[in-house]
Amino acid sequence: MEDKNQGSESKPTKGITRRSFIRGAGLSTAGSVLLTSNALAFDVKEQLAAGKEFGPEAVTIKMKVNGIMNSISVEPRTTLASALRDHLELTGTKVVCDRGSCSACTVYLDGEPVNACMMSAFDVGNKEVTTIEGIAKNGKLHPVQQAFIEHDASQCGYCTPGMVMSCVHLVENNTNPSLEDVKNATRGNLCRCGTYPHVFKATLSAAKKTI
Repeated sequence: MEDKNQGSESKPTKGITRRSFIRGAGLSTAGSVLLTSNALAFDVKEQLAAGKEFGPEAVTIKMKVNGIMNSISVEPRTTLASALRDHLELTGTKVVCDRGSCSACTVYLDGEPVNACMMSAFDVGNKEVTTIEGIAKNGKLHPVQQAFIEHDASQCGYCTPGMVMSCVHLVENNTNPSLEDVKNATRGNLCRCGTYPHVFKATLSAAKKTI
């Protein structure tokens, strides 16, 4: 039986073929890489302000931490906590829960407490970061740090940096805090050792010494 299709001319397939799809996808990918490479030639802050996307490769950004301007190369997925610990070796900032529920990673962003584990390093921008390493001045402990030592306000120590940051922020903005003020200031700081009474006493004591 003769095959009706034999010897017949092949007609071009209408629409998108698998070959044309793959070819188009390859060109699109190449174009994306080219655009990304060109974008990296500009200032990162300008690109972020314009809503540009970066990654997955590392990008160099500038970050002012404890009064010092730093240039670090980080991937867009890098958190502020990771940038501080892994890139700037400021390991005083602890990562415990890594989901913003314990506040062990508390740092200041332009003087306001934030959870560093929940913030992208790219979101810092022109704001200044202050870590637990930047609380002491001229080699002298902050009154809150000294009071924590005197009142034995730390046990395992994992929550201590974040707790100190919360308490320092309180006494520097309230020269005469009450016990309720201290409890409210540390309500987001989780201490698994249960040393809260010592933290409260230390903070109230430090408030009297803070000018």
